[in-house]
Amino acid sequence: MGYSKLPCCVLFLCLFISSCIPNRSLADEVENLTAKLFIDASEHSGHPIPQTLFGIFFEEINHAGAGGLWAELVSNRGFEAGGSNVPSNFDPWSIIGDESSVIVSTDRSSCFERNKVALRMEVLCSIRGTNTCPSGGVGIYNPGFWGMNIEQGKSYKVVFYVRSTEAIDISVSFTSSNGLQTLASTNIIASASDVSNWTKMEVLLVAKKTNQNSRLQLTTSKKGVIWFDQVSAMPLDTYKGHGFRNELFQMLADIKPQFVRFPGGCFVEGEWLRNAFRWKASVGPWEERPGHFGDVWKYWTDDGLGYFEFLQLSEDLGALPIWVFNNGISHNDQVDTSSVLPFVQEALDGIEFARGDSSSTWGTLRAAMGHPEPFDLRYVAIGNEDCWKKNYRGNYLKFYDAIKRAYPDIKIISNCDGSARPLNHPADLYDFHVYTSANNLFSMSNQFDHTSRQGPKAFVSEYAVTGKDAGTGSLLAALAEAGFLIGLEKNSDVVQMASYAPLFVNSNDRRWNPDAIVFNSFEAYGTPSYWVQHFFRESSGATFLNATLQKDSSTSLVASAITWKNPEDGQTYIRIKAVNFGSNSVNLQISVGGLDPNSVKLSGSTMTILTSANLMDENSFKEPKKVAPVQIWLEHADKEMSTLLLPHSFTSFDLLKESVSLRITEDDSSLKSSI
Repeated sequence: MGYSKLPCCVLFLCLFISSCIPNRSLADEVENLTAKLFIDASEHSGHPIPQTLFGIFFEEINHAGAGGLWAELVSNRGFEAGGSNVPSNFDPWSIIGDESSVIVSTDRSSCFERNKVALRMEVLCSIRGTNTCPSGGVGIYNPGFWGMNIEQGKSYKVVFYVRSTEAIDISVSFTSSNGLQTLASTNIIASASDVSNWTKMEVLLVAKKTNQNSRLQLTTSKKGVIWFDQVSAMPLDTYKGHGFRNELFQMLADIKPQFVRFPGGCFVEGEWLRNAFRWKASVGPWEERPGHFGDVWKYWTDDGLGYFEFLQLSEDLGALPIWVFNNGISHNDQVDTSSVLPFVQEALDGIEFARGDSSSTWGTLRAAMGHPEPFDLRYVAIGNEDCWKKNYRGNYLKFYDAIKRAYPDIKIISNCDGSARPLNHPADLYDFHVYTSANNLFSMSNQFDHTSRQGPKAFVSEYAVTGKDAGTGSLLAALAEAGFLIGLEKNSDVVQMASYAPLFVNSNDRRWNPDAIVFNSFEAYGTPSYWVQHFFRESSGATFLNATLQKDSSTSLVASAITWKNPEDGQTYIRIKAVNFGSNSVNLQISVGGLDPNSVKLSGSTMTILTSANLMDENSFKEPKKVAPVQIWLEHADKEMSTLLLPHSFTSFDLLKESVSLRITEDDSSLKSSI
């Protein structure tokens, strides 16, 4: 389950002994509030929750992909980040040796047409003679994304292209950040005739030591001129060999997302169209991808994590892909509707790449990349946050009409919010984004209560608590988000999908706070907001039960109930969720009705709690689960029970619906548990 499990006695102690909950005195318990939750669990109660309700939104922000989920270790592998004009800046590559021994620059001699910049290294020293190379040679090194995590016993594939007018003897090594400790190394020796033209070199390095702040070196002590291009280093143990960093992928899989919205966000738009993400530049052999500067979030991406990889990620997660594409609009420039048809064709080509037969123009390329079968692309979004832009409606209609003609089954998502008033254009779904304070978001648990049930469905594709309430991921933010999600669950007859944003942040490049998952080169943790997602991972495809919450107006409490079936054991559960957003404990009386007393009872149940000593508590690399769910067994769960909801807490109960024939005694049905 991913939760910590504690004996039931620990929970009793934590509920009734103040020392278990710091900063909460026994005096606080005197002010306990009361509430009652009546749940109708009859067979025809409630409504089905869409199979797609909860998913994830991946944007290339905070180095989420480059230097994150995408396991490529080399930053600026094609030397293109400095621009097409040469000489150029080839940062973060650095030179080993001084100007008397080596001169490094860029030129436009690459064999790859879409990325012509290559690195030229002129070695002035040699093993013998008056100008002797330093010990270890001269060359270049790449520190990756704030240090490469090289682990003992693991294998890494290093690939690069090389050209020279003379024979070469190059050492390929992983070393410590100062170059003094060698973790893995091999030599490439080739004659002048072997490398007179651009030649691909590939080596496998097995690390003999571990260093979490390593670098890749290419060095030599042989005089001459060598050109390098497209230098890559990838661990072999990525998820299914698909290039995804294992532990980050697993954190996504653990929340069971039903869809993946990608690749943005503002990343799709760009500050200017010339820097927007374009899918055609991100597919095909990685060496041929030109990469681009994401001018919204201010960093270069080699686009190793491209359109194909996003589709593959979705499939690997068992989730539906939702492709967000540019509609001819950026933050600062727009294509006139009369000129937008080339952009429309680009979108149609992208759909063909995903869904087309392997003999189609773009399906052929997908097949050549290793996926002959089509991807299951059912949803596309036309732009991101562009509704108010001058040309959006006109451009949108061009895209909508062309896509519906070619692919009538594809669901199309508009940028315009249709929750308060009808849209003035056709759509299957509409985007709803909200970033706000904790109090505001918690109060929005009723946001869609009065939304029309006619017309397109809502896609809450970006939501989060931000600002001072959030810090870099606080309990306060998570509780507000939990309350909001219960409201979305309740209104899932009109809300089709929802995803938190942003998903990832590399701790070395926080462009946005907070985020769900924080990582560096070798470790990761989930923020409290990430752990909230775990409470809802069984909601998609479940049944939302009719429930009535009776409470005092001063009680900051929201609650709900669903039934869900565990695919692992085939058992059916009633899950009750309650967010106590207030500073007082709440005695909650739970009553589950509508169950046939002659055929089922409740037993074998668990309770899970997310809380902490202080509202602004956060997780960290040092304390990755300071704020994380704790799960305990409920020994005497029943249809009528009383529980104490701690101040500022999120609690869920999974009540197992079990055949009456499994009862041990007739008296069990009358048991009540008071916690």
